Parts: sequence; structure tokens; C-alpha cells
Amino acid sequence: MTTDKKASDNWRAATRSVRGGTARSGFCETSEAIFMNSGYVYETAAEAEASFDGSGPERFVYSRFANPTVGMFEERLALIEGAQYCRATASGMSAVWNALAASTKAGGRVVGSRALFGSCEFILNTLLPRFGVETELVDGTDKDAWEKALSKPADAVFLETPSNPTLEVIDIAFISELAHKAGAKVIVDNVFATPILQKPMELGADIVVYSATKHIDGQGRCLGGAILFNDKEWHDEHLTTFLRHTGPSMSPFNAWVLLKGLETLSLRVDQHIRNATALAEFLTEQPQVSRVLYPGLKSHPQHELAMKQMSGRGGGLIAIELAGGKKAAFSLLDNLKLIDISNNLGDAKSLATHPWTTTHQRVPAEDKIAMGITEGMLRLSVGLEDIDDLKEDLLAALAV
Repeated sequence: MTTDKKASDNWRAATRSVRGGTARSGFCETSEAIFMNSGYVYETAAEAEASFDGSGPERFVYSRFANPTVGMFEERLALIEGAQYCRATASGMSAVWNALAASTKAGGRVVGSRALFGSCEFILNTLLPRFGVETELVDGTDKDAWEKALSKPADAVFLETPSNPTLEVIDIAFISELAHKAGAKVIVDNVFATPILQKPMELGADIVVYSATKHIDGQGRCLGGAILFNDKEWHDEHLTTFLRHTGPSMSPFNAWVLLKGLETLSLRVDQHIRNATALAEFLTEQPQVSRVLYPGLKSHPQHELAMKQMSGRGGGLIAIELAGGKKAAFSLLDNLKLIDISNNLGDAKSLATHPWTTTHQRVPAEDKIAMGITEGMLRLSVGLEDIDDLKEDLLAALAV
């Protein structure tokens, strides 16, 4: 879906989140309709032929290619992000894989930041090399390492900022400048920051990917992903063909759920941040917690960069380290009464996970250590509950 010049171009962010992309049917419904269908009919055989060869008016031909409900989600998210194009996918990992696969080929080269979600690390370290793509991972905060890695030509650069789970913040503008000199497209996984806090394309990135499963849904209901960009040539010659023939399409029902999520995304993210900021400050005062990683704290290694890139706010995720290692981490998780143990994030409910044994379980131990993940680390996705209830729950669990 591409966003054309229209009245919505003049709308402000909150209005775009509620009304962007809305395309009412002949029934004039208030809420967006769910077009839960796979195919479309034609008046004549000639009309079908013209629809498939592109000589006729643009229309829907098959929901693997495009669907009205999915199209509304794509247009709304593109308006919020400030992108010309958005393509929805079945999951966040589908978005990551398709963005990378459409950006490189056998004999190509991809450079990535080392601090990655476990499945992203698998794609770069294991999957892409199987298809003849050279990959190199570097310390995302080491500018010299980036300069060295990008002194050679590359097809793509992939990074998460803030990273999962250590909340490492990477300088998007600096990396983008280097990458473009090397001939690479910059792909940024923006899921932790959301489009509310950070717009990577304004900082020089070429492609932004999301797991819409996270904050965009925000209530643990469905899976979804999105790829956003401005390059029409890349869209027409690479991504569209790849998506059409591999079929990672989003369900219309999921698109409808995610449309509803976009309506309240800004409001929810604001509250996530208020709670996370208060909780991070609270956790720094607890003797059982040896380290708190939160971009909004001045103690964060990249605090100044985070405030510059992320609209002056720290986001809704916190990482903590417990001095007692895995035993202490498991004890805290097992004694929580309000916060749930779950590997999801961006939910209205506060969630906690132990990355060493869950999201990054299959990453070799030495690689986890290199990423900054320890056995005593927990990742907290701070929800929308009353902040005092969250503090009391953590305090009681830490005291056991």
C-alpha cells in the first residue's frame, strides 16, 4: 500500500492514528470492515485478464497480494511512520526476513549489530549464509567497528535500537551515512521504540520493520509484521515480487485488530513510558538489583543518544541484572503475583522474561555474553497497571 497525496497528509499524528487509511464500503460502517475473503470476482473474462496483466484499473485480485482491510492497516501505519510505502506481513520475523531477503542475494554481504533478538541472530548468522550471503556482526555501539565493517561494499545493514534485551542504543544517523557509502540499505527494527518515539527514516534509514504483535496490537491478541520504506524501485523490482510469490500475507482479521491497536498506540506508549520510568528509578534503589538498563536513566551507557533519537523518552522496556545470577532471577519470576512470566512485550499487562533461557536460549553462551546477556538478567515489559501495584509486586518478589 502506498500513501498518495490526500487530506490525511495535513492531519496531525493523533488524527492519523484514528482515521488514517479508513476506506468505507457501500454500507458506510463506522468501524473499518473486515474483508475476510481470499479472492475477488470479475464481470467478464477480459476484465480478469486486464486485472492480472496490469492494463486495467488497479483493483484487488487475490488476498495473498492485497486485501482491503490489510490495505487500511498499511496506509494508517505508513501515515504514522511518515513513509510512502508499507507492506504488512504475517509476523514480525516475517517482516525481518522478507526485508533482508529482498535486499540481498547469493554473493552479497550483510552487516548487522551483534545485539539482536534470538531469531534475528539466527537469520544473520545461520540462514543467510546458507543462501550464499556473507554476514558480519559488530558491536553496535563501536563506531570504529562499523567503519571497518562498512569499508567494504555491502547490500544491507540490519540493526535493532534499542536492542533486545539489553536496550543498547545505536546511532542510526552515523550508521546510515557509512552504509550508504558502502552501497547498503539500512534496515532498522524499531519495535522497542515504536513509531511514536523514533522515526529511523528521518535519521537516514531506508527500511523500518515492526513486529506489530508488540505495541501496535498491545494486548496480546494476534501476530503481525510490517515493512515501511520510501524506495519505489526497491518495492516494485524486489519486495513486491518476493512477497507475491512467497506468500507471507497478513490475515484480514489480524489487520483489523491491529487497526484498532493503532487508534490507541500513542496513548498507551505514553503510559508505558511513565510507568517504566518510575519503575526503573525504583529498581535502582533495590539492593538485590546490581544493574538497571533503561535508556531514560542517566546511568544508561547511551543515554544522551537515546534522548536525541527517541524524542527525549526512554520507552517501555527495562532490563535488570540480579547479583544472584540465574537462581535469583528464577526466584524473582516465580514469586511475582501480578507481573506475568511471558516472552511477549509491549502488552497492556506487565510481563517479565529470562532471556538467557527463553528468547535467546538457542544462541551460544559465548555469543550471549558478547551481547551483554547474563544468566542474572531479566527483561521487563512494563504495562499499564497502577505503578504502586507494580512496585509492590516486585518488592515482595525480591524479598523472598
